[in-house]
Amino acid sequence: MEGGRMGYDQPGRESADTSSGIPAAVLENVFDDPAHGEPGRDRLAVHVVWEVLLLAGVAAVGYLFWKADPDALRGDGLRELLADGVVLGLLAMAAGLSLRTSGVNLAIGPVAVAAALHMAEQGDRGVVAAIGPAVAVAALGGLVLALVVGVLHVPAWAASLAAGAAVVGYIERRTAPVLPQGGYDLVQDAPYLFAGFAAVAVLGGIFGALRPVRRLVGRFRPVVDPARRRGVLAAVVTGGALVASTVLAALAGSLLGTGDAGPVAPTPGLDWTVLAVGTALLAGTSAFGRRGGILGALLAVSLVTLVIADLRAEGHSVSRWAVGAAALGVGLVVTRLVEAYGRPPAGRAVPADGPDPDGRISTGWSVQRADPIGDWPPSLPTQSVESPGDRWDLPEWDSGRHWDSGDR
Repeated sequence: MEGGRMGYDQPGRESADTSSGIPAAVLENVFDDPAHGEPGRDRLAVHVVWEVLLLAGVAAVGYLFWKADPDALRGDGLRELLADGVVLGLLAMAAGLSLRTSGVNLAIGPVAVAAALHMAEQGDRGVVAAIGPAVAVAALGGLVLALVVGVLHVPAWAASLAAGAAVVGYIERRTAPVLPQGGYDLVQDAPYLFAGFAAVAVLGGIFGALRPVRRLVGRFRPVVDPARRRGVLAAVVTGGALVASTVLAALAGSLLGTGDAGPVAPTPGLDWTVLAVGTALLAGTSAFGRRGGILGALLAVSLVTLVIADLRAEGHSVSRWAVGAAALGVGLVVTRLVEAYGRPPAGRAVPADGPDPDGRISTGWSVQRADPIGDWPPSLPTQSVESPGDRWDLPEWDSGRHWDSGDR
């Protein structure tokens, strides 16, 4: 079986191999490992449709917000709105990154509150001097969490919930709100920070839409048995996402503890986790991992920020628990749609007793069946016990010449 006959002597070729009759779609999926998910290219049409609906929602809520408070979308009001969007955006990015790698990090809310308390207490030392230790501790804690999840291969939600509980224990050492000591003005820099978040979110979505990247970040996603180890590479990718999400949560919390944000209350912070995970699911990120959109994170963060601002402008009491629960509910429906319409086209499964009748197996290769074999004569005819004959002197094996003939 020569390499050229199989059709993969030229990697990445798009046309079918005319000598073997293998379609280009099959050649494209030849190197996919079925143990790491369905072979084939994920469909992005469902994400495009959902992101158009998100954009329409942002426009509608933005119009209602403008009607309720026109001054909130200009000057200092707009900068304060963007500051809120930056904090939620970093937390949603942390949640979305861990979700894409099938290792959701539920500790991001408590980590954000702990970092905000640290920033409020140490802000008078300078922004860099205060943020540095918080980020270092977050990275170390994320590494410990990654080792637990990767080495023991346990569910990330359970391990991160335990880590979050430990952080809550640290938070509860304080009994009163902490007044920020630093003089950093987040509102003045909010337009630049939000632009940076938007750029990272969009570029990350484009990068994550590439097929090799999607398959790489989705390796930790269960395929058959959730308890089965997914390999070293899968553990490394998910561990890196857990570290990065913890650091992003610490950065978001540090912004919450700046001088213009008001006193920082020592709350558990799980409401921030619910809001961030709900926003990430609302963006089109699958709760099962791997799949996600391109502009979804930016649009979902904008929508949730506008909804909270509009509720406040109309005089309603806003609860992060309620908004997060609503986002989670809608996000779970979106997950079902993404999984139903975003997976590669389903192929035919291989029966337990072998390939399909037409010779096609699970990888899509076409196997040539041999021609039917005619009736073979029995190797030896049944002989009578009373008069056994010479085994070599039988009609079926006789070609007209005998070994005892004279011309042998």
